[in-house]
Amino acid sequence: QMFTTVVDMFLERLVAAGSYQRFVDCYRCFYKLQPQLTRSIYDQFISQLQASIKEEIQEVKNEGNLEGLFSSLDKIVEEAKDREEPAWRPSGIPEEDVRSTMVPYLLKHRSYLRRVLREKEEENRKVAESVLMGRDRIAELQQLIQARHQAWQ
Repeated sequence: QMFTTVVDMFLERLVAAGSYQRFVDCYRCFYKLQPQLTRSIYDQFISQLQASIKEEIQEVKNEGNLEGLFSSLDKIVEEAKDREEPAWRPSGIPEEDVRSTMVPYLLKHRSYLRRVLREKEEENRKVAESVLMGRDRIAELQQLIQARHQAWQ
């Protein structure tokens, strides 16, 4: 809607810049002979100029899918209103831009990896205890088997 408003304002200013008086100044001889025909020609010229400009702008909008792009831009603006953190802006120094973007992500990822590591270490500790308990049980059973085997003999 805003784009359409801007285009309409542009056309109004274009018509104002190409006023009838300027048109008359350019075609003074013709105006002196037939002022009403000159006015009619001017009106036709302005209406055809506006129509062709609107048509050309519509073609550009269609070719570039400007309607869809403007809609997605509006969505981005709406989503940005709810954000508390400021939008990212490049500083012009690529290293700083990458660092400012990547450091928070990498810090978050590092804390996630540390948490996962702690969970896996705890899991491994429990499995190791279970294995040791299983070995102790196997050793007890082997001793019991040997004792019964010797008792039987």
